[in-house]
Amino acid sequence: MSDFETRFGEPLAKVMRHFDELRDGLASGALSGDAFVKASQEYAELEPVAAAITEMRRAHADMAELEAMAAGDDEEMRDLAVEELAEARRRLPELERRILLALLPKDEADERNAILEVRAGTGGDEAALFAAELFEMYKRYAASQGWRFETMDVSETGIGGYKEASATITGRSVFRRLKFESGVHRVQRVPATETQGRIHTSAATVAVLPEAEEVDIHIDERDLRIDVFRSSGPGGQSVNTTDSAVRITHLPTGIVVSQQDEKSQHKNKAKALKVLRARLYEAERQRLASERAADRKSQVGSGDRSERIRTYNFPQGRITDHRINLTLYGKIDRFMTGEMDEVIDALIAQEEAERLAELQ
Repeated sequence: MSDFETRFGEPLAKVMRHFDELRDGLASGALSGDAFVKASQEYAELEPVAAAITEMRRAHADMAELEAMAAGDDEEMRDLAVEELAEARRRLPELERRILLALLPKDEADERNAILEVRAGTGGDEAALFAAELFEMYKRYAASQGWRFETMDVSETGIGGYKEASATITGRSVFRRLKFESGVHRVQRVPATETQGRIHTSAATVAVLPEAEEVDIHIDERDLRIDVFRSSGPGGQSVNTTDSAVRITHLPTGIVVSQQDEKSQHKNKAKALKVLRARLYEAERQRLASERAADRKSQVGSGDRSERIRTYNFPQGRITDHRINLTLYGKIDRFMTGEMDEVIDALIAQEEAERLAELQ
């Protein structure tokens, strides 16, 4: 038995047993409806893991034979065995890494849809313009991923900037790929209104919240104060002449959510409750994460929104993500049009590396 199987034998055996049970259950025809769908999804998720475990075990068995051949007297066979042995040893670390990643506890929020909130920070009009550009950047990234991006609420400044804006993003693995965007985004550039050509520094705050279902977070109506008021934003006279806007205050936490994008008070209330539910769910996730991470020095993607996570320096054409010390040069224009995968993939890889280090 390999050192890897000695250390992780029981989890590996558990995965293989469950995979065999799912395969037999699906083949038997005994499952139907939701049970069949759930088993099919689990089987699809486990299939590459089971294949990697099988391949790893086969590689170890082959290596034992190759080592015996490499120690033999036949020179031609010995040379061939040494070559194949080197290839097997090269493949093993990646196989073991794939298996370990599959053994890590999953963040149940990773596959959820998300609510995106972007707010202008310090920097006046320039911060509002940057907030609008970030919102558009995420919209374009969502399109590149095949996700649905639905604007929920926008508060404009009148010069093309956004005081704040929110949207729901629906699709596969939305929260997994966007969760590291929560934080303070800093921009350094010469504003269009700057006559002296001086570089200004402004900021916008991004929050990405996993969308919560009613079964995740129960909200007691008695804990809510609901106020209705006349919409003040753009949207036509029919919006502005009725009390259709809704403000919901969650009394136990003090969280306040306003929604005025729809002409219907009922629709605005429903949207506001969706945002409130997401914020309460995220607060609980962060509380649990903080408890688990209390003995660590740092945690990538902690969601600490007081932390400056990224700088966009337009004069130098660079983007720096401060959490992983990654700087991209000459790619800022493409990044702002939604080509964000290089940074997002690096953040996911860093998180995986840290979690693997804890497991080992």
